[in-house]
Amino acid sequence: MSNGLFLYALPAFVVLMLVEWAGYRFDPDRRGGTIRDSTTSISIYLLGRVAKMFERFLVPFSILGAAVALTPWHLNPHEWWVWALGLVVTDFCYYWAHRADHRIRLLWAGHSVHHSSQQFNLTTAVRLPWLIPGTFIRSAAWIPAALIGLPLWMIFLLQSIGLLYQFPIHTQRIGKLPAPIEYIFNTPSHHRVHHGSNNPYLDKNYAGILIIWDRMFGSYAEELEPVRYGLTKNIDTHNPLEVNYHEFVRMISDVRHAHTWRARLGHIFAPPGWTPEPVATPHASELEPVGVGD
Repeated sequence: MSNGLFLYALPAFVVLMLVEWAGYRFDPDRRGGTIRDSTTSISIYLLGRVAKMFERFLVPFSILGAAVALTPWHLNPHEWWVWALGLVVTDFCYYWAHRADHRIRLLWAGHSVHHSSQQFNLTTAVRLPWLIPGTFIRSAAWIPAALIGLPLWMIFLLQSIGLLYQFPIHTQRIGKLPAPIEYIFNTPSHHRVHHGSNNPYLDKNYAGILIIWDRMFGSYAEELEPVRYGLTKNIDTHNPLEVNYHEFVRMISDVRHAHTWRARLGHIFAPPGWTPEPVATPHASELEPVGVGD
């Protein structure tokens, strides 16, 4: 999120968090989180804001910048339809980046931070990872937006708008919205499903703004049964450093203990939970007898 949008959005974030907290305070039957868990989420976000100042020195080149420089097309940002097209295209790119976050372990090492809370409220929205090595490759998902001629600054701005849109849908206080809205847009109900660690909700509803991508590509699930928030294997810590790096450390450990390059690469690029197939040892009866003269 750009610094300007962050400064404008920060007061609204704080007000909405306080309103949601007050709602739970006066409605104890609908438990939406704890002070300790919310403090962890906010701490991770604030540490991330500091880390953002150093990330620019760790990425040697801009994948999107190279794509913008190579494309022969350049759309005019003064045309309204360019903004409409850009919003749809960048949201489409976000869908695939978000899907990759869940299907490539290196990216999951970062994204799992956002899913690590066993609560679901507006403070969960700001539980975002920082300084996870290698996760910058997800920016390649927006190459199509650059190749069609969108200016680089517009891509970044539309990415930020998409993130702003997702902040208020991290809540249990809003039920289902009218059917046309639920069919087209990502809503609190759809995003509660996305944060579920129980089937049939696991790895569903990757949408940013438009839920139609999930409907089109087979990753949609409707909220029908209670959602269990968190990870399939939850971590028992509120330390922001441990929360931020827990999955990355586990990934590195798996790579170190792997015995083949296939297993090492699998622990990095295969889906979370992937394990190499054990090498089958032939049974004694399957071994050919060796003759004295052989």
